[in-house]
Amino acid sequence: MSKLDKTEVLSAFEAAYEAVNGKKPEITIKPGWYSIDGGKNMRLADVAALTEELTSGTAGASEEKPVKKPAAKKAAPAPTAKTKTAAFTVVTANEEGYKAEEAWIVELAEKDHDCRLPRGVV
Repeated sequence: MSKLDKTEVLSAFEAAYEAVNGKKPEITIKPGWYSIDGGKNMRLADVAALTEELTSGTAGASEEKPVKKPAAKKAAPAPTAKTKTAAFTVVTANEEGYKAEEAWIVELAEKDHDCRLPRGVV
């Protein structure tokens, strides 16, 4: 892992962000973490990766900060006779996403081996 220089990475990010969005970003610095425009905290390596996205043109002007979608947002696999998901209930996604209980059901149903639900989940 290479050492990243904080001042170089942040100045490159500010330049790339300003070129794409037309304004300077508001960067909040906490020990080891950086928050861009009040968004999610990220490490310096994530800021460097975001800089590369902005300079390569893969990030649009509307995408100011990276949002990682949780794996639980995937659609539940269709239950078949071969899968071991007979104990799980069928869960469908709605506009707001899954409840915590439903997210566990979906995540464990996607695994290729038999898993137990956490305590307290039906």
